[in-house]
Amino acid sequence: MTNRNIQVQSLDRGAVEDESVEIVERKGIGHPDSICDGIAEHVCEALAREYIDRVGKVLHFNTDETQLVAGTAAPAFGGGEVVEPIYILVVGRATSHYVDDDGTEYDIPVEAIALEAARDYLRKHLPNLDLETDVIVDVKLGEGSGDLQDVFGEDGTTVPNANDTSFGVGHAPLSETERIVLETERSLNGEFADDNPAVGEDVKVMGKREGDHIDLTVAVALVDTYVPNMEAYAAEIESIRDHVEALAEAHTDRDVAVAVNTADDYEDGSIYLTTTGTSAEQGDDGSVGRGNRANGLITPNRSMSMEATSGKNPVNHIGKIYNLLSTEIAESIVDDVAGIRDLRVRLLSQIGRPIDEPHVADVHVVTDDGLTVADVEPEIVDIVDEELANVTDITQRVIDGELTTF
Repeated sequence: MTNRNIQVQSLDRGAVEDESVEIVERKGIGHPDSICDGIAEHVCEALAREYIDRVGKVLHFNTDETQLVAGTAAPAFGGGEVVEPIYILVVGRATSHYVDDDGTEYDIPVEAIALEAARDYLRKHLPNLDLETDVIVDVKLGEGSGDLQDVFGEDGTTVPNANDTSFGVGHAPLSETERIVLETERSLNGEFADDNPAVGEDVKVMGKREGDHIDLTVAVALVDTYVPNMEAYAAEIESIRDHVEALAEAHTDRDVAVAVNTADDYEDGSIYLTTTGTSAEQGDDGSVGRGNRANGLITPNRSMSMEATSGKNPVNHIGKIYNLLSTEIAESIVDDVAGIRDLRVRLLSQIGRPIDEPHVADVHVVTDDGLTVADVEPEIVDIVDEELANVTDITQRVIDGELTTF
C-alpha cells in the first residue's frame, strides 16, 4: 500500500489578485542567468539520452552548477565587436565509467557530450553570438559521490528513491500580472523578434501592480548590426513599447503603463546597444538557479523553492522533479476543480524514500465565496494522488525536452 501523506487546508493569505501590491519578474532566454539555465538543461537532456542509448538507463549526473563570466564588447551602430569573449563553464558531476550486471564495461565521453550540447544550445538560441570568436565553452564534470550514486541506482525498483531531503513549490492559476510578464518576454523573443531582428534575446520584464494599475518595465538588448543610427534605435524602442502595450491590453482590463530601456540617455548616447544580443558580452555574469523558477517566473508574492531546477538529473533529483510536479499538480487542480481562486502546492521529500511517497504533499487553497475547503478536498486529494502515482512521467518528458525549467 502506497503511503502518500496528502494534506489540504486553507491558504494562510487571500488570493494574490486581491493583494494591493504584486511584483513579478522574468529573465528572458538571453539573460546571463537564463543562458546558464538553458545550457545546463540542454546538457542534462543530452547526457540522459546518451546514457539510455549506451547502457539502457540514465546514470548519475548533475550539471546545475554551470557558470558564465561576462566578456567585453564594443557595440557600434551598424555593427561592433566582442573584444574579450564570454566564458562559460559547464560544471557538475557525471558518470563516465559504468559496469553492468554482466560485467560489461562502458566508458562514456561525458565532457565531449556536454560540450557539443552546450554549443548546440548557443547556436540555436543566441544566433548573433559567433561561437568561433565571441564565447569560450569549457566543461569540467567530476564523478558523483558514492553514497548519492547508490541512492540513485536502485536496481529492480519501479519508482526511484529521492536523492535528497528537499522540497518543490508550485502555484496556480497565474495572476494577470504574472501572465502578462511571462507572455511579454515570450512574445518579444518569439514572433516579434522574427519580424524585428534588432531585438536581442536578452529581454527582462518586471511587472508591478498597485491596486488596478500595472507598470511594466522592459529591458531589451538591441543588436547593433540592425541599428544604423540613434533614430533607428528610438524607432525600435517605440515599436517594442507599442507591441507590449497591445499584448497587455489583450490580457487585462486594468490600466497598464509600459516603459522600455529606462536607463537610456539619448543626449549622452548611453543606450542598451549590444553586439551579440545579450548583456553577457559586457560585464553581466550568470549562474544556474539565480533567475526564473521552474514556472518561468520570479514571484516574491508567492512561496518559492530556492532549488535550481535546470541541469538536475530528471530521475530522482527532487530539486527538479518536485518543482516541476508541484506546478503540474497546481495547474491540474485549477483546471479540473471548480471554485478555486488561488492554490499552492508544496511537496517535501525524504532522502532514500520513493519519490511517489513524499514526506508530505501540502495543498493550500483559496476558494470562491460560498465554497469551503471541505467541499473541494476529495477532488484535490484524488488529483494529487494520481499525479504522484505517475511521477516518473516527469523524467521522460524532461529527457524529451517537453518541460521547461526556467
